[in-house]
Formats: sequence, structure tokens, C-alpha cells
Amino acid sequence: MSIEHHSLLNEFPEYRERIHTLKTGNPLFAALYKEYQELDKQIFRIEEEIETPSDQYTEDLKKKRVHLKDQLYDMLRNL
Repeated sequence: MSIEHHSLLNEFPEYRERIHTLKTGNPLFAALYKEYQELDKQIFRIEEEIETPSDQYTEDLKKKRVHLKDQLYDMLRNL
């Protein structure tokens, strides 16, 4: 099975330019973006079975990623 990253550019291709602008010009967005990318990489490693933490830990990471994605999406739409 092929597993893909859930990068913001994959999730919201229509916001490509705005993502770049906010990453370079908005410190809060940049920090949340970095945290989101790090979580996505960690989840990817778990799904590829490179790391094998507990199911609860994995679910907690996924919930946090969704929460961050919601925050970032709100910023993309409203800033």
C-alpha cells in the first residue's frame, strides 16, 4: 500500500502562493506550519512501520495533526 504525506501543499493546492507568503511573513503561521510538517513526517514513519508506537499514541498524533490543519486552513482563508 502506498502511503502519502499530508502536506499542506497536497491538501490545499489552491493556496500554494498564500502558504508560501504566510510561511515567510507570518511567524505564527510559520511555527504552526513547521509543527504540522513534523507531525506529518512522524505519522508517515509510523504508517510505513519504520516506528511502531502504541495505537493510542498514533491516534493522538493524528488528532493533533487535524487540529493544526484546521488552524492553518482558517489562517489561509482569513488572512
